[in-house]
Amino acid sequence: MRFRAKIVDLACLNHFSRVVNTVARLAKTCTLRLTADKLYFILSDKVANGGVSVWCELCQGNFFDEFQMEGVAAEHNEIYLELVPENLSRALKTAQNAKTVKIKLTNKHCPCLTVAVELPSLSSSSRIVTHDIPVGVIPRRLWNDFREPGVPDFDVSIYLPVLKTMKSVVERMKNLSNCIVIEANLSGEMNLKIETDLVSVTTHFKDLGNPPWASDDECQSSAQGRDLESMAEARIDIKKLLQLLAGQQVNPTKALCSGCLRQMN
Repeated sequence: MRFRAKIVDLACLNHFSRVVNTVARLAKTCTLRLTADKLYFILSDKVANGGVSVWCELCQGNFFDEFQMEGVAAEHNEIYLELVPENLSRALKTAQNAKTVKIKLTNKHCPCLTVAVELPSLSSSSRIVTHDIPVGVIPRRLWNDFREPGVPDFDVSIYLPVLKTMKSVVERMKNLSNCIVIEANLSGEMNLKIETDLVSVTTHFKDLGNPPWASDDECQSSAQGRDLESMAEARIDIKKLLQLLAGQQVNPTKALCSGCLRQMN
């Protein structure tokens, strides 16, 4: 079982760092899955009352100049590692102006991801900062616990407003209630609502747009015959929503929310 990779392009390094930072803000521990073509950051929280799941898929060719790996076996050419993403995030923060960053799976008293950062130097000698990040190797028998989650049937799917704008609105609401109601319909309208015995506050968003499959009868049966103006709603923990919004550092071009009448995802 071997893995080594190298990043030279600074833009690719910064983008990869933002992805890792986002994962680190959402999860204390996660699974890093390595294949010949892709990397995956996976969090599968099975807590019944609102556990968080993350499936982050990266094509290694978009980030790494060199990428070599050998899995646990020829027929299972993959590696699954458990790690603390914050540790990887901290290591990459030292590489903001690096000439190169090398990442390698090593064994130093325990399995580690070793991150070697080559920094610019005024002398002829190189300055290299090395970080050894402990990881746990997940055995083959447990790999099925980390399969890609399926997308549940939903009544409404809608594009979200600019996430920074949404975060600003939700932050103002957090002092009023512990829960927030999200409403959306198939006409591109979404509302964020706070309702308590003392106050009721609603922020309206219009013309957000709906993904094409939201009206595709073959894709989602629950949307068939649905009134385009009818709202689906969900009441969620406002702190968990803020955790999601605060963690976004990859500046997505689009983000969407899908849900059914009783539960939004």
